[in-house]
Amino acid sequence: MWKSLIALAIAVAVTVPAAASARPPAATPNIVDTAIAVNSSGQYAGSFDTLICLVAHNPAVLATLSERGQYTVFAPTDDAFATVGIDSSNCEALAATPFVTNVLRYHVAKGRRDAADVTHSSRIRMLNREFTRISTDGNAYFVNDARIIVTDVFASNGVIHALDGVLLP
Repeated sequence: MWKSLIALAIAVAVTVPAAASARPPAATPNIVDTAIAVNSSGQYAGSFDTLICLVAHNPAVLATLSERGQYTVFAPTDDAFATVGIDSSNCEALAATPFVTNVLRYHVAKGRRDAADVTHSSRIRMLNREFTRISTDGNAYFVNDARIIVTDVFASNGVIHALDGVLLP
């Protein structure tokens, strides 16, 4: 099923941005392509199925993450989404709801912010127009209460950092 979902996400990523956005598509691999690749193999394979499902079934967010421009994505893991009751059994049905759209936009900021930029910030304005707070505890960095567990996964149109929690606006 997940291979089909990934294929769907790739197909949608290629076709939706031109129709749903005034901006042209980003060069590849864009954020969506990169997230799918990270989730497909390697150390983090299968860790972002829920996020990919939510983005693939939310045309507005998918279009944004597939277009030109620069974005920073704070990507919750599947375990993080499970703590708020979202998983592979309900992600498709919830993806385009106003609440989930707002949550997804709260995980994306305009601009390419690598780890140094993020950790030297005290807050970041997200696409839903709200701010997150950045904090540290020893060698650990947090966005609100979610720990940053992976940094600097670069794509043509931005960068991805993984979180162990879901940011709730």
